[in-house]
Amino acid sequence: MADHTEVLVLGGGSTGCGIARDLAMRGLDVTLVERGNLTDGTTGRMHGLLHSGGRYAVSDQASATECIEENEILRDIAGHCVELTGGLFVQRPEDSDDYFREKLEGCRDCGIPARVLSGREAREVEPYLAKDVKRAIEVPDGAVDPFRLCVANALDAENHGARVETHAEVVDLLRDGDDIYGVEVRHESGPGKRTHNAAGTTEEITAEYVVNATGAWAGQIGAMADLEVEVRPSKGVMTIMNVRQVDTVINRCKPKGDADIIVPHETTAILGTTDEEVSDPDDYPEERWEVDQMIDTLSELVPILEEARTIRSFWGVRPLYEPPGTGTQDPTDITRDFFLLDHDDRDGVSGMSSIVGGKFTTYRAMAEEISDHVCDKLGVNASCATADEPLPGSENIETLEAGMDDFGLRSPVARRSKQRLGSRASNVLNTNEANPVICQCEGVTRAEVQDAICQSGSDLNAVRIRTRASMGNCQGGFCCANMANELHPEYDEATVRASLDELFQERWKGERHALWGEQLSQAMLNYALHATTMNRDRDPANADDPDALEYDAFDTGRPTAEPRTDGGRGGPRERDGCRGDR
Repeated sequence: MADHTEVLVLGGGSTGCGIARDLAMRGLDVTLVERGNLTDGTTGRMHGLLHSGGRYAVSDQASATECIEENEILRDIAGHCVELTGGLFVQRPEDSDDYFREKLEGCRDCGIPARVLSGREAREVEPYLAKDVKRAIEVPDGAVDPFRLCVANALDAENHGARVETHAEVVDLLRDGDDIYGVEVRHESGPGKRTHNAAGTTEEITAEYVVNATGAWAGQIGAMADLEVEVRPSKGVMTIMNVRQVDTVINRCKPKGDADIIVPHETTAILGTTDEEVSDPDDYPEERWEVDQMIDTLSELVPILEEARTIRSFWGVRPLYEPPGTGTQDPTDITRDFFLLDHDDRDGVSGMSSIVGGKFTTYRAMAEEISDHVCDKLGVNASCATADEPLPGSENIETLEAGMDDFGLRSPVARRSKQRLGSRASNVLNTNEANPVICQCEGVTRAEVQDAICQSGSDLNAVRIRTRASMGNCQGGFCCANMANELHPEYDEATVRASLDELFQERWKGERHALWGEQLSQAMLNYALHATTMNRDRDPANADDPDALEYDAFDTGRPTAEPRTDGGRGGPRERDGCRGDR
């Protein structure tokens, strides 16, 4: 028998989670399904910029105005997810004076606070800027943790009665004539929290209304019901440095171009990005030259990047959309505005709408618009409250810095924990149990990891996005095993091993694009720890028949040595036994 809900939201990124929260707060029965973890798509593969709108102040002023409005709202409702870094649009000597003036005027036209700094003043703000930087425009950019914000929206949706199902892939839209009435999903390990190695199931979920919020994958979902959704996915590369070379968002003040932004993010800096259209958001080339371009070009703004350590790179896919017939050739020219597609009005197929385009910064406004639309379709009279109600963790945010030695933690760890947990810190950290640090790079404690496991089951990648454990300089080399250990005794050995391997492979995906210099040494150390010390590449416990292992094939050590007559002072090769022959 199918499960039934009023509204079914497809997609667990920022927009989908925002829609689920908005509708649940209005009193509707909501179910959200996501094929991977929350943030598995574009939301989890972005540079973490909270737009002031300055980047669009010349080319797309409607989007710029939306950005500054939502920027101010998110600072209020999601304070524990946002860092008020500020931003600079930096002009080099070869950059256009005319464009600099256009940028300044555009910011002011869109209501974006903007102030001109001389090169000297800009270097006082950011000492590592190049010596020949001419001047800069200061704007209220910020940094946002997309994982934390997305999870907070999902948690609040659940607090208001929503059902959130991750690892539930939509395999078909249920359509009866000209009406869409639900979906069929394939659960990786059954409904509810994910458990590795558990058998999967399929489920039909019917709904009064379906919202397609799958971003770059919206076209694929639409095609299941023979609907054309003209999304134009565009890939971009981001490169993560080992420390924050800057504490302010640095933008290159020039017309469109690649490698033009540096975003300070938690303990790192993220370099971005490129803009290249792709046909399949799941299958596109990841090229080493794209990483090199980030470092080489942005070193013109911040020269120390040339010698800095890169810890990983990743690619994301923008869900760009333009109405049919527009014919824009260059993806950088496609508007960053969002569009609500009512398939009843557009295609004569009722029961579903798609929300496409837009940006992370405007996710809440996108969610509000489509939630208004859904309520209108269902005859529900309820207004949006998401611009005023803080997300879980951001209530009474002004009290977070009080009592730095609370909960028996050393002050730096307490600060990091409180930044991540916000107003939930007291409930999570106030424990009588031992609370050691599990991830030294990011200062993540056992209490935080256990809190995340309670939310996500055996999925250590879900723990990662909730805590940042394994996301520091060592990329999990020293803490992946610690995290896996926290699954015991609730989960059995096979489940823990599978979860550890999945986490380690996810970390490796980004590391493999940064294998030079010190990070190559780090990667080799991580390999030594996991593949040799922990024997994860040839583990007998993973064999179909562990008893078939021939222990007699191992040698029993060296034969008993004859007493030495030279006091043990043989030549190097003699002292090493037969090692030199191997």
